Amino acid sequence: MNFEVVKDLMADFSKLSSAPDHHDVRQQHHSPLPPQSKSKRIVTQNVTSEFFAAASALNTGQLVKDEYFTLFEAVGALEIMDPKMDSGFLTSGESVEHDYDVLRELLPEEVLGIMDQMLCFEMTWHMGHPLSQSLFTSAYIDQLLWPDPKTLEQARFERDKTSGPGNKLLHLVLRAYCLGLVKTCDFVRRRIMSEHYYEEEDFVVSLYHRKLLDDFELSDISTKIEDAMAFVTKEIESMDRPFRDALLNRLQLRKTLLSAVQSDGFLDRQRARLWERCLELLPMLSQTNKLGVPIENSFGIKIQRKLASSVPPRPIVRISFDEALSRLSGICQNGRDAYRILDSQAGTRLMTFVLTYQSRIPQPSIYIRCLLQSLVFSEMRVLGTISLKQLLFDDFEELVLPADILVDPANGDIEAPQDPRFQISKRMDAFVTKAADCFLNISRNLCLNRSRLRRILCRDAVEWENLQFDAEGIDTELRKYTKEEPIRELSAPNEEIWSFPLSSWAYYYKLRQMEWIVQMGFELDIYQVDELAGMYWYLQHLASTRLQHIERIRTFSAHRLKRIANPTLKQKTSFRRSFSFLDFATLEASATQSFAEGLSCLFSFLAHLGLIPAPYHPLPYGTPALRYSLRVQPFLSVSLPEVPSYPEFASRVSLHTLERDAGDPSHQTASTKIETNDQAVAILDFADQALKAARKDWEAISKTKAETARCVGCEDWWRASVKNIVRACITANIMIATSKKAMSKAASQDAREILKVEVAKSNELYHAWWMVPRILPK
Repeated sequence: MNFEVVKDLMADFSKLSSAPDHHDVRQQHHSPLPPQSKSKRIVTQNVTSEFFAAASALNTGQLVKDEYFTLFEAVGALEIMDPKMDSGFLTSGESVEHDYDVLRELLPEEVLGIMDQMLCFEMTWHMGHPLSQSLFTSAYIDQLLWPDPKTLEQARFERDKTSGPGNKLLHLVLRAYCLGLVKTCDFVRRRIMSEHYYEEEDFVVSLYHRKLLDDFELSDISTKIEDAMAFVTKEIESMDRPFRDALLNRLQLRKTLLSAVQSDGFLDRQRARLWERCLELLPMLSQTNKLGVPIENSFGIKIQRKLASSVPPRPIVRISFDEALSRLSGICQNGRDAYRILDSQAGTRLMTFVLTYQSRIPQPSIYIRCLLQSLVFSEMRVLGTISLKQLLFDDFEELVLPADILVDPANGDIEAPQDPRFQISKRMDAFVTKAADCFLNISRNLCLNRSRLRRILCRDAVEWENLQFDAEGIDTELRKYTKEEPIRELSAPNEEIWSFPLSSWAYYYKLRQMEWIVQMGFELDIYQVDELAGMYWYLQHLASTRLQHIERIRTFSAHRLKRIANPTLKQKTSFRRSFSFLDFATLEASATQSFAEGLSCLFSFLAHLGLIPAPYHPLPYGTPALRYSLRVQPFLSVSLPEVPSYPEFASRVSLHTLERDAGDPSHQTASTKIETNDQAVAILDFADQALKAARKDWEAISKTKAETARCVGCEDWWRASVKNIVRACITANIMIATSKKAMSKAASQDAREILKVEVAKSNELYHAWWMVPRILPK
């Protein structure tokens, strides 16, 4: 199209724009004939009238879409010449390449500044941002990795030139640091990709057609760092000592960090010492940061144009040096502490360690969580030494089968099919095959981020339901080989009660995980304030069910012990260990039930007086029954324990009635008529008794020995967590006392005039699972 044609078209458009209204435009374009083309192959037609007629039939805001004009064409049209979408768009005078000379002379303070900048971008990568927005925006890293070096000597800042004698700070010191940094990222990425993680949610592994020196050995890169340290130590006499010490500190930290994250030999307990050494180097790193001079131009968004990516350019993600140092310190501390898991034993001890470790605030980084998964299980071994069969047999023996023939390792040596022990071994091995993944995945799933963990637990509840069903069938088959005798109650002597040990084992862990699902709902602030009373009631319902199940297991274990005439020392030890676990599990379940019951009553009392939104208040798009079904959705596919119906749930949580059962008052449930403020104080007495019982139980738990509590390897963290729960119990009792005092002084007044209630977020509480409200007098 030549300039004259364009000029004519612009003139026509100008006339059209100046038209007074659409009617005039239609009149102007109705009579003139369409322009005639000189080409015989082109037939012109004036479609102006048809166009306006069609447009007038459209409603305001209605979209017109051609079925052949796809989303791809639409987005492509948006990308063109849009600086936010078009990576090739250049403003006037802008160059295509990133304008920075990587071969320029660097002063010591500039090398320090670049090193610290790279450390910041390394930590942004650990935070979950892609390399394209962090390290890969460095001109030095880009020059080092592209084109892909085939040998370590090719991984240089200059590919065509020879480094001069005055460039050793660049070509020896900074290059060695960059090589160590890239190789560290390679080891970190390998570890994460070898374990269970979620792309884009936890971490971005994309390399954009780059390699992280994965073909080169750790020893060769460590040698380069050592050469750089030797150069800084011996050959630089003109450099001021503070700069020299700062450079040595960063090189030593990089070398130590590289050794700490290497893939080989990660099960070595001495690896914890390397993380400790990294921590020792961090204070000097912090003190000497002010010596560095950042070179902002050495990082640029234009470098993203070289990366193989399907997304438009994204801004560089920057964090402060203090934040980067804090995150690096957290990685080193958590990395050091992760190796304490090797001191713990398998089974419940392993779960206690991982659950306690992962409840840290802030939660350990994705690399540390994947490292912990590897420590839990790798090369078909648990904690590097324990087989899956041994892991499960030890847990069976501790929980449901103390000194039982079913877990006798000698069964595997029997080869005669007619021997009962051969059949026992065959069926137990079949169950181990089914149960191994479910049981091991509890500890491995606990290493996920907290939101994902709750979703996985909801899914796994169905798997444990199926495992329990399969276990019942195997239990039935095993009876004829173990000659088990049922228990008969005096009230029903003709009714036989069987132990179902494997099914009981599966049911126990299913209940445990169901409790975690509800408790993590509090931690993640899923429930609304007006739902807390109901969800704490459901938590105490689950804890009560687990408490009853533990008593059932204890009954059968005691019955089996009585049948042994002269138990050996090994049998006595096995039963003693099992009863110790059952006693502690009973205490813990009772404490959970009491605390949940107390908080349920407290929140019900507050809702009754209008101090918080009333439970199940009318909503425009839902009903109380629908909200309840939403909260118990993860458990609807579970047959045992059966989910209470909504009418039963509502009657239990409602303050219209208060049922008092005989026995321990901390285990009673709300249900006596309350119609006035004076009567409402009765529920506070009930909650006060439950919370005092909970405090007593949790204080007893806090004094339990580490071996009894199964917290070997994490005793200090576990005790700190239990003490926080005790503090929450004490706070709840204080809140009840405050409420009673205010209500007694103004019995005839509206409670909203004398009290106010604040419910903090979970991260502001003593413990994230126990949401104690703040009740303050006005």
